[in-house]
Amino acid sequence: MTILDPATAYRAWAPRYEETAVSWLEADTVASLDLPLGQGRLLDAGCGRARRLDGVDASLCVGVDLVPRMLQCAATNAFLAAADVRALPFRDRIFDAAWCRLVIGHIAGLAEVYAELARICRRGGTVLITDFHPDAVAAGHRRTFTDDASHTWEIEHHVHTVDAHLAAAARAGLTLVARRDGEVSPAIRPFYERAGRLERYDAQLGLRLVLALVFRAA
Repeated sequence: MTILDPATAYRAWAPRYEETAVSWLEADTVASLDLPLGQGRLLDAGCGRARRLDGVDASLCVGVDLVPRMLQCAATNAFLAAADVRALPFRDRIFDAAWCRLVIGHIAGLAEVYAELARICRRGGTVLITDFHPDAVAAGHRRTFTDDASHTWEIEHHVHTVDAHLAAAARAGLTLVARRDGEVSPAIRPFYERAGRLERYDAQLGLRLVLALVFRAA
């Protein structure tokens, strides 16, 4: 299977970007954390089509993504801009909460991302990171999508261990306050069924697919 760099992959996927087992499970895992957004200012760094910002109870929602075509396909009232999560175009301490969800695995180095999220988040604010779980990669899962011509492509992905995440966060001045692991469960069985892979579902029941980490900014 051909591996595409993230910018090329998501530019091709943008018009037909759809929910996957991993993205559904990630959203469900994050919802279980009951994050304290309140009426604050929220940044979704690597927002894609900005679907995660719909219905969020925040006074200001901002989304940035590396791929303009993803933003062009968004249907949201949030403020959107094209930007790299490693060089966010915002002044220091401006957001009360920052998300970077299922993005950091597409980047080889963790340090720049964690440093930027810590920089733009106010003291005591919340930083949420989610990633493709290392256990999922070890079990054979890959980040893939199917284009308009029904061709399946793999998206470049880097495996980051939990310890690597925690070390990068600590260097950026972030303190871990919560962790969740999203596992294969009956809730995502329909995704396997539609793909004709129920035997894989049975074999992977209980496998950790998503890692979610919540930090407090210093």
